Amino acid sequence: MNKTLRRLIYLFLFGLALPALLPMSSEAAQFRIAYTQDQQNIVKKYMPLMDYLAKKGIVPSYEEVKDYSAAATLFASGGADAMFCGSGIAGAFMISELAVPLVRPVNMEGHSTYWTVILAPKGSLPFTGSADYFKGKKVVFASLASAGEFYFYSLPGAAQSDAIRITADSHGDAIEALDKGKADIAIVKNRVWESVQSRYPNLMMVGEDKGENPDGTLIVSTNMPISLRAKIAADLVAMQNDPSTEARSAKKSLKILGFIKTTDKDFEHTLALLKKAGVSKSFLFAQKPLSMSALP
Repeated sequence: MNKTLRRLIYLFLFGLALPALLPMSSEAAQFRIAYTQDQQNIVKKYMPLMDYLAKKGIVPSYEEVKDYSAAATLFASGGADAMFCGSGIAGAFMISELAVPLVRPVNMEGHSTYWTVILAPKGSLPFTGSADYFKGKKVVFASLASAGEFYFYSLPGAAQSDAIRITADSHGDAIEALDKGKADIAIVKNRVWESVQSRYPNLMMVGEDKGENPDGTLIVSTNMPISLRAKIAADLVAMQNDPSTEARSAKKSLKILGFIKTTDKDFEHTLALLKKAGVSKSFLFAQKPLSMSALP
């Protein structure tokens, strides 16, 4: 056997053995995202983001649940890793020690937080900041929302007031109900009101709570390894300046500039509000401590 042939055989055999000598690459991390049945559009909306994460070595999947009670159970049992949600839901999961905040989106206008505004027909008296303002009135708000149901119940005496409480599926629906005369007061997110107020010339803002709440936060299970949390957060934050097709598609689908890191400190106002509203560690959405009444 000549030297050249022998050298080629050695190189071939070394090439076969080399992978066994190197450290094995880590398997792609599983990332199970929970969503409720009333969030059916979330899968399509977030699919480009999932493609982006898959490229980064994160394998996403979706877990559909009936409601937030079922989502809480799934988090507690280790059946879900994350969920995108509003500050009221996120804060309740945090208080229950089921999840921690990771990142939140920055919209095209550069906003990542919102606050509560109180709306009423034009000519109404200014909001006094007291639950007494709602006496004998029909109040409409989105359920389990910081700028909605939770805000209402955070006011001392609100739960005992004779106000008729109407729950809406969204902040936009609450504004529409007020405009159609189905309610006397609406409690909604300022960002929603600002985006539609030109369509409602007969309504006005009578008050607001300028405490800011993080919007659309990605919360992750407290059981998720810190190293994986850090990777997902870093990948999502890096998306803002990532020129790849996947990053651009994700930002376009979500209508955002990118994501920013989010911590418990960003929820300081939200958590204080939720605790005033009666949300405790045992809340878990299984049994709301908020007495609700609605129109027939």
